[in-house]
Amino acid sequence: MKNYLLTPGPTPVPPEALDAMARPIIHHRTPQFQAILKEVEEGLQSVFQTKGKVLILTSSGTGAMEGAVSSLLSPGDKAICVSGGKFGERWGELCAAYGIEFIPIDVEWGKAVDPEKIKEILQADGIRNMDNGRRIKAVYVTLCETSTGVATDIKAIAEITKNHEAVLVVDAISALGAVPLRTDEWGIDVVVSGSQKGLMIPPGLAFISLSDKALKLADSSKLPKYYFDFKAYKKSIDKNDTPYTPAVNLIIGLNEALKIIKKDGIDNVIKRHQKHAAAVRAAMKALGLELLAPDAYSDAVTAVKSPEGVDSAKLVKTMRDTHGVAMAGGQAQLKGKIFRIATMGYITADDLKKGMETLETVLAELGYKFEKGAGVKALEKGLAS
Repeated sequence: MKNYLLTPGPTPVPPEALDAMARPIIHHRTPQFQAILKEVEEGLQSVFQTKGKVLILTSSGTGAMEGAVSSLLSPGDKAICVSGGKFGERWGELCAAYGIEFIPIDVEWGKAVDPEKIKEILQADGIRNMDNGRRIKAVYVTLCETSTGVATDIKAIAEITKNHEAVLVVDAISALGAVPLRTDEWGIDVVVSGSQKGLMIPPGLAFISLSDKALKLADSSKLPKYYFDFKAYKKSIDKNDTPYTPAVNLIIGLNEALKIIKKDGIDNVIKRHQKHAAAVRAAMKALGLELLAPDAYSDAVTAVKSPEGVDSAKLVKTMRDTHGVAMAGGQAQLKGKIFRIATMGYITADDLKKGMETLETVLAELGYKFEKGAGVKALEKGLAS
């Protein structure tokens, strides 16, 4: 039985990247690897849409998130942490781990944060702290909240933060290469991402871009740090090197994946994601199913409310174990209540068709009544448009 991955990470890996990662390993302190690293750096800059350096870490995306706290802030600094899902919560947890006072903005799961709330807090903080200088130094947000399928208006938030001393830090782990993100043009200070989603290779690499404003903050950071010290990574990448042993074959595979993105063009890649996600949403409507985030949906992953009487955990398990099609269920308070269909990375139109056929089959088995074939028909129409 062939297995299909329609999960929001890991996502399928293209054959070119698989082949490259299967080659005999080379040493990382050699001109040969440094040449590859230079290519990867240029490819990442294109995807991040930045002229600045992109740091490459051997870790999951959470490692880069941790570094975005420990390598930017100092004792006494404050932050804003926007939380509207399981992964947005992580920003607050990381700040708490390092003793950073943070102001939480808790958003209803399935909704997007109102940028005006961030603006109000920044303005009020400036008034309260003009004398003691203990002001908010970072705003932590999530572009695509993977647990809910919500996309945040990062461009609007960047318009606010660019006139404040606080840096804007964006978790784009499940968004990079899947939804619009213009780092330099929008004025985003820090973008964090990972390898196993839109960049189409296995888990194990994390990436972070830093504006000049963020680099200055990193230079003055006094929180404890070692492995995730961005100054060490910046010093190394300037010489086409890494401060510690990198995941050599993952980087070699990433180079091939980035070549695919470059060949297609990042704008065309984003348009493909938009088409695929819109087709999935149309299919859900045709099946009489409701989206969790109808007003702030992401083109990377679609969260769908499970119909009454259907446990989404059972739905996901049956699809995976009986039919070989992996989707994702709900997390925390949404467990058993939603399922999530990814459209990011190397997930193809054929993968989505197989997924929709299987979803219809299992929904019928679990007692949900709908017009047979309606979802598949709507999906195919959307994919052909």
